[in-house]
Amino acid sequence: MDRKIGIIMAAGIGSRMRPITETIPKPMVKVFGKPLIETVIDGLLAAGVSDIYVVVGYLKESFDTLGEKYPQIKLIVNEDYLEKNNISSVYAAKDVLGMADCFICEADLLISDSSVFLKNLEESCYFGKMVMGSSDDWAFELKDGYISSVKKGGRDTYNMVGISYFTKPDSLILRDKIVEAYGQEENSSLFWDEVVDANLQELRLRVESVEEGQIVEIDTVEELLEIDPDAGGQYSGVWREEKF
Repeated sequence: MDRKIGIIMAAGIGSRMRPITETIPKPMVKVFGKPLIETVIDGLLAAGVSDIYVVVGYLKESFDTLGEKYPQIKLIVNEDYLEKNNISSVYAAKDVLGMADCFICEADLLISDSSVFLKNLEESCYFGKMVMGSSDDWAFELKDGYISSVKKGGRDTYNMVGISYFTKPDSLILRDKIVEAYGQEENSSLFWDEVVDANLQELRLRVESVEEGQIVEIDTVEELLEIDPDAGGQYSGVWREEKF
């Protein structure tokens, strides 16, 4: 089996889930008693990923316990997480990007079905969920079965779900393009996916389809309570009951 690594982006402040995230980084928020990021880690381990690099920033000390529980975990600190967009997290991992085939994952996902990682991935891809009708989320345009555009908004197409996979050769290309873009001050506000979009002539990616509910992104306290009503008891001390 070819070696695989994982990069998990966990540096953000999770402002949409305040007030919980004033004291707890969003990836460490528990759903059904388990931190979100651990559902991602467990999925990667199930897929045979040998090394997992977690890029941290906001409340970074909160992630120290991960290394105690998972010996495969190594933390990378993103010092620019406040001033720059998530391109800074992929840049922070530049020294490991290109070492092997690589999953790049958001940390604030609820992976309810870890089998999504157990796919026979031979080409670089984004995982995506088909959404009929219009959507304001990040979406993909396809041409001849491959991604021709990565952008916000789409209709009757696949939406991004926060997981991508790059073969080692494509990881090397992505690393070089990220480093090149990051060296230009005007690119500090970029999402890293915009670098992918700008280089689709060199990066050939398809969409790996996932089903509804296999991967869930939880953005707000309301969404958290909708999925896990019992979560309210865990964090009752950090909000006023009348807010809901």
